[in-house]
Amino acid sequence: MDTIHLSPGPAAAQAFRLGIIASAVGGLAGIATLYWLDVLTPVFAGYALVLLFPVYLVFAATALSVWLGYNKDAKALRPVYRQKDSSGRSE
Repeated sequence: MDTIHLSPGPAAAQAFRLGIIASAVGGLAGIATLYWLDVLTPVFAGYALVLLFPVYLVFAATALSVWLGYNKDAKALRPVYRQKDSSGRSE
């Protein structure tokens, strides 16, 4: 029996955008709170902002994309063919 695969719609795109914004605000608030409480030194706070925060956002985006159905597997791939013009050259 064939399974039905629906592509994510505009609600999923809006949820993804909201999730990324919430993740970014939460991550920045967490770093700021730890710096304010003197848990982080200024050097490590800068390290967290420049190197760790982008990695955190990539993981958040990955988790959101899987949860919202944006993930694709090898079955979703299709071969790509170039159209040949009348002279036999591919474009």
